[in-house]
Amino acid sequence: MKNILVLCTGNSCRSQIAEGYLRHFAGDQAQVFSAGVETHGVNPKAIQVMKEAGIDISGHTSNHIDEYRSQQFDLVLTVCDHARESCPYFPTDAKQIHENFPDPAQAVGSEEEVMAEFRRVRDLIRNYSQSFVNQEVVI
Repeated sequence: MKNILVLCTGNSCRSQIAEGYLRHFAGDQAQVFSAGVETHGVNPKAIQVMKEAGIDISGHTSNHIDEYRSQQFDLVLTVCDHARESCPYFPTDAKQIHENFPDPAQAVGSEEEVMAEFRRVRDLIRNYSQSFVNQEVVI
């Protein structure tokens, strides 16, 4: 079983969505955790769009990277450029992978337009997560 850590800036949207999908696609082949260089709480819109996709992330918590300093990981996935650039040194032998996704929390416009952006980013992360599991996790 692989241990995977997903890192983002605030551990509120992108990393939470990725954690949900990676858990879904990896099943019992991986333990997946997420954290941020800051903690902003899990975004209610992220919870909503994942619920629409049939994945419940309402029990997720927003965690700080320092909480995982003593844990060993096989894979560390950064899902935003800011986390990749500002993440403090994280002592690990893990394979580090980076994929930048837009931040749906930065979307502006009507509620409908903002939710459309959350769904668009969710779908990008879903597709990436499925490929990631197939390439990095499945034995």
